[in-house]
Amino acid sequence: MTKEEFTSFEKKYSKEIEVMRQSAHDLHQSVNQIYGDELPYGFHLDMVAEGVSTYGYLVCACEEDVLPLFFSAFYHDSIEDARQTYNDVMRMARLWLTEDKALMATEIVYALTNDKGRTRAERAGENYYKGIRETPYAPFVKLCDRLANVTYSCSIDSGTSGNRMREVYKREMPHFLPALKSDSDDPRLQIPFEVIAALAEILIDEVDRDEIRRQWGELYKM
Repeated sequence: MTKEEFTSFEKKYSKEIEVMRQSAHDLHQSVNQIYGDELPYGFHLDMVAEGVSTYGYLVCACEEDVLPLFFSAFYHDSIEDARQTYNDVMRMARLWLTEDKALMATEIVYALTNDKGRTRAERAGENYYKGIRETPYAPFVKLCDRLANVTYSCSIDSGTSGNRMREVYKREMPHFLPALKSDSDDPRLQIPFEVIAALAEILIDEVDRDEIRRQWGELYKM
């Protein structure tokens, strides 16, 4: 899909996207979840959706998948952080999507929900990433989620946890990117190099950025 086509579809469904956005904002507000030190959690959801808006054309297979992509961006943390169940998310998705697309969107949200665990590593272990790699569009939405978090953590107003999380994300980078990469040729399972480059540009210093580009450039040529 071209960028122009994706943008036109986003405009076509702008009313539905805005209603999804507000619904997700309200959901996280209802459990008093914040982002950083004091921002409403909707700030993060909007950043993830912005990633979908900017790069979604690189993975989107058809017009009918545009709304599921935006839904999953807005609702990606709803099970993990807003006390929703799989069936709760499915019921919400059905408000705007056909049955099969509601299932697609809900599966993305489910795949991006951390496993139970005592540590960050346990919550996002191999089983977690396996589920992401096998779920259409989940690798891309997860990458948009990470890009949003890294962008915020490296910003000047990221709060007291910003520097700490920047180092966490930097340490995870060598594992995180390969863990998302599927062996499938299905375009819906791809993680676009353009998003990886944007992530590296923000997070990693110049020498490491060049290495990331070299390694992933070679992989994308294979």
